[in-house]
Amino acid sequence: MKTRFKDLKQRQLDAGLASWRSAKLPVRPPSGWIKTIREALGMSAAHLAKRLDLVPSTVLRLENSEADDTITLASLRRVAEALDCELQYALVPKQTIAQTIEIQANKIARERMAVLAHTMALEAQSTSKESVATQVQEMAESLIKGSKRELWR
Repeated sequence: MKTRFKDLKQRQLDAGLASWRSAKLPVRPPSGWIKTIREALGMSAAHLAKRLDLVPSTVLRLENSEADDTITLASLRRVAEALDCELQYALVPKQTIAQTIEIQANKIARERMAVLAHTMALEAQSTSKESVATQVQEMAESLIKGSKRELWR
């Protein structure tokens, strides 16, 4: 029952992330979103600083830290609100969670089978490539059905 619930959560997450993955979101401007939107609004750093109850030099530091990837999410959220913007944040896997798990399970199964196949070959008990491939597939399926934590050790 617990495993089915985890599988359901995984499928729901994958479904939710599908729209993010397919979205053609623009890349962050080189100077960062804060400065780009502030300037597009015709707002000076001093006016934004006033909205944030900060000094203008702090706004410039925030803009620079965003451009340098060192801004905190809390600061970015606060500035977004001051610019009447919405901060949307997500980690979007390059493929589905299920695909990532399958790739990792196959990688581990191939590594484990390579060790076994080598040992068997040393003992003159090597098996065919088809047999090894079948065993890799079975081991990967077993890993997927088991604890996902085992995939990342």
